[in-house]
Amino acid sequence: MLGLPKATETNKPLPKTLVCKQFGLTAQQRDRFDADVSRMTIVNVVSPDVVPALAAGESVKSFYVLAVSLKRKEYDAKNIAMLAKLIPQHLLFALQYEDKIQLAIFQEKLFVSPWHNTTNLPALPLNGLNLDRVWDNIVTSVGNFSIQGENTLKEQIKQDEERAKLQRQIEMLEKRCRQEKQPRRKMELFEELMKLKKELQNGRE
Repeated sequence: MLGLPKATETNKPLPKTLVCKQFGLTAQQRDRFDADVSRMTIVNVVSPDVVPALAAGESVKSFYVLAVSLKRKEYDAKNIAMLAKLIPQHLLFALQYEDKIQLAIFQEKLFVSPWHNTTNLPALPLNGLNLDRVWDNIVTSVGNFSIQGENTLKEQIKQDEERAKLQRQIEMLEKRCRQEKQPRRKMELFEELMKLKKELQNGRE
């Protein structure tokens, strides 16, 4: 799957019942999980043992590709985030619904790719001299963002989140400015809006 080396391929089912029991899911969590997930299978294991050209990283010693067959396309992303948090491994999810696949990966938060047809799913390049770097590149590829300057992956995600939060605040203020009728209050909102826009611009420089 994903054009990974054949040596990484495996076929190890991960029973839902085992996950629910091992991690002590509540009845509500089990019901929510079962509503979305049909079955799960570990389809690739990437490690220096099977890809000798890759060295282990300080944080990432290996990662797994977990194929998840979904019961519905509009799944609850909380289920995938829950799996990523519960299973103590680095996981790349290949979410499958009918003839579509979406990649998902959790790093600080859940990132997802667009849906692809199974027949033209892009290959997953293993770019990097060690698995730390490979993992960072996979996260940015799935999340469709880039690491700027000397930022670490974690720092970049935090910065992007802060910018997104500022952008949402700006959009809300713009709407309030348009709706406000009192000149004095409208000016106050406008000044606050300009302050946020300046903060957003400074964060991009």
